[in-house]
Amino acid sequence: MANQQTNSIEACDITGLKYLDRVLPLFKRLRPEGTERDKAGNRQLFYDQYCALQLLYLFNPIVTSLRGLQQASELKKVQRKLGCPRSSLGSLSEAVRVFDPELLREIVGELIEKLPAQKPQDRRLQDLAQTLTAVDGTFLKTLPQITQACFSTRQDKGWQLHTHFEILRGIPVRMDLTDATGRKEGNEKSMLTNVLEKDRCYILDRAYEKYALFNAIVNAGSSYVCRIRGDHIFVEQESRELTAEARAAGVLEDRVGQLGSPKSRRIEHPDHPVRRITVKVTPHPKRGGRRREGGKPGSGCGNQSAGRAC
Repeated sequence: MANQQTNSIEACDITGLKYLDRVLPLFKRLRPEGTERDKAGNRQLFYDQYCALQLLYLFNPIVTSLRGLQQASELKKVQRKLGCPRSSLGSLSEAVRVFDPELLREIVGELIEKLPAQKPQDRRLQDLAQTLTAVDGTFLKTLPQITQACFSTRQDKGWQLHTHFEILRGIPVRMDLTDATGRKEGNEKSMLTNVLEKDRCYILDRAYEKYALFNAIVNAGSSYVCRIRGDHIFVEQESRELTAEARAAGVLEDRVGQLGSPKSRRIEHPDHPVRRITVKVTPHPKRGGRRREGGKPGSGCGNQSAGRAC
């Protein structure tokens, strides 16, 4: 947030205060946070008030800077609603380092649980026993550039946001921030392995293709749908008949079997049957890396354990 505010802010400019009614009671638990070093007892900006001011900033595009937020805190209607006095620029700047953002995780979780469930557009999705959860990692570009210019060193490589998104509810339920090197704990596969939950059907792209991860998902009591390369060894155990609807959708094969060569001992192989669905797709030109020949037009893989598949 910049320090310059081009427009002066009046009371009539501030909107959306009514939306804070649901979250202000939840913020009350944050009041003691960051007060340990306040030996004199003269702290005036508390964590719950700071969070409310940040939401006010998001609801009001006219507030474009830290100084604008400070101006908004001078308004009587804002002070009455948030229960806070005028905040200084120094207090607002210091708050980033004084207040622990991890404490907001619990509050965000409670708000997510209160969101109403949406009816899926396809009624067949209502019969799924597990929660459809799309997982992906997104490289953050603009924000890291700004932050790096202010605080970072030359060793920083940017940041990546790992998001879990419940498809039928239309909301993100988990986000983890790591560096963008893709190494160690910041690797997408490692991140997902460390936070697996029971009774979810994880929807993954090819960046998550790893047999050990597939086994970990099944062992956690969940399932998966993942796009994989078309040149993997697959030992067929059952061939499913395609319906007219499946053929019209471009499905070429629907088979159940074992993924990976039974003779290979180099890597961990799936310890469960998988359902491999091959579909006809328009290939995208590959922009880097080694080009493979003779692969399938496109395939998807899902856990078939306990008779369930997504």
